[in-house]
Amino acid sequence: MSKANRLIVGLGNPGAEYEGTRHNIGFAVADALAQRMRATFKPDGRADALVAEGRVRGRPLTLVKPQTYMNRSGTTVKHLLRRFGLEPRDCLVVVDDLNLETGKLRLREKGSAGGHNGVQDIIDQLGTDGFPRLRFGVGSDFERGQQVDYVLSPFQPTEQEEVAAALKRATDAVITFVAEGLVPAMNRFN
Repeated sequence: MSKANRLIVGLGNPGAEYEGTRHNIGFAVADALAQRMRATFKPDGRADALVAEGRVRGRPLTLVKPQTYMNRSGTTVKHLLRRFGLEPRDCLVVVDDLNLETGKLRLREKGSAGGHNGVQDIIDQLGTDGFPRLRFGVGSDFERGQQVDYVLSPFQPTEQEEVAAALKRATDAVITFVAEGLVPAMNRFN
């Protein structure tokens, strides 16, 4: 593997039954980025992840889709940060967010997990909440007690156009993060 200067981690769950679900929007962003970079994901057994390497605007990056299930993503992130000699601030985590309207994006420098188990595991494994994240809104149109069913369901046909546009904006935001830094990305996409 080459020396990445940025690690982009899309959170999701492995397996065909989770493809296209709200909870896997992090994987969808990683896939869209890989397509734009013409990069291919390959298994990395040591990291328990699918990994794709590429460049944007001349800067190397590594895309990661942990294969550990959402709530165990921290082990993969910790391993790859060590392998590449990167700090948590060099790792952008792309995650679904129930607190944002479908398709709304929010970049943050750090912060709490906000109830997201995948983010919480990364915080626990790294011992810090000081890593950037791109929160991708998946809405919250569910009945009390139905949160799990909701996040594990696909987007509705009426949401598809909005989600596709947001995926494009999300990949642009990640590219800006890699090429220009977090603050310019926040200024442009928040």
